[in-house]
Amino acid sequence: MSERAADAVDLGFARVDVDREARQGTPEVVYGPGKTGEEIAAVVSALLARNTGPVLATRVEEAVAGPVLAAVPGGSHDPAARLLVWRPAPAGSFTVVVVTAGTSDGPVAAEAAAVARALGLDVTVIRDVGVAGIHRLLAETGRLRAADAVIVVAGMEGALASAVGGLVAAPVIAVPTSVGYGASLEGVTALLAMLSSCAAGLTVVNIDSGFGAAMAARRLAHTATRGAPRSASPSAPHSAHSARPPSPEAAKAAVPGGGP
Repeated sequence: MSERAADAVDLGFARVDVDREARQGTPEVVYGPGKTGEEIAAVVSALLARNTGPVLATRVEEAVAGPVLAAVPGGSHDPAARLLVWRPAPAGSFTVVVVTAGTSDGPVAAEAAAVARALGLDVTVIRDVGVAGIHRLLAETGRLRAADAVIVVAGMEGALASAVGGLVAAPVIAVPTSVGYGASLEGVTALLAMLSSCAAGLTVVNIDSGFGAAMAARRLAHTATRGAPRSASPSAPHSAHSARPPSPEAAKAAVPGGGP
């Protein structure tokens, strides 16, 4: 037996990584497509038995979700997000805004929001604020700037990610979608546009990967909160937004003789 054998459960058709929660803070997530309902149920059961955190199965359609929930009680299915969840985490203090360019981006945004919520992030969704009507986005500037991270879901030319990236200081995670006409190339155009953004520092995930965006946000939250004190104090702000530099007026007042 190998030194690490106890860290995986061999089900014959799958080797379940039951050590991932100890390494990364959340259990392995089950990818539904290509698996039967019985296989999903077996993997989920192994994860539930050997971990304490949320257990998720992604891209699971309703026809498969029903038998899985019957075999493994206590879970729930979000048909819009195609997500099965057991033991969702309570909402924490790390806030994420999921913003979509258009209504057609909704299924990808639903996956991002549902996964992020299941992992304990505080999620708000802002829909249909694409750049063709830029005033819709600008009207939401306050809510965008208040977030600890922003997930931008956009197809077509993918320009919304650059627009949001120029408005906020928080991390922006861009999700290109396969929404658009011929030259959109099923999301490739949006992907390349987001990778080429002049708004420096964007994180870009795979086409239609709401799941990938949510997991990126969860990693940010884990890093941001792992060293935070249990109660907020003036010397230990709870988020990056609490640590803004003082205004010029406040800076002058803090220097002897620096007032008006």
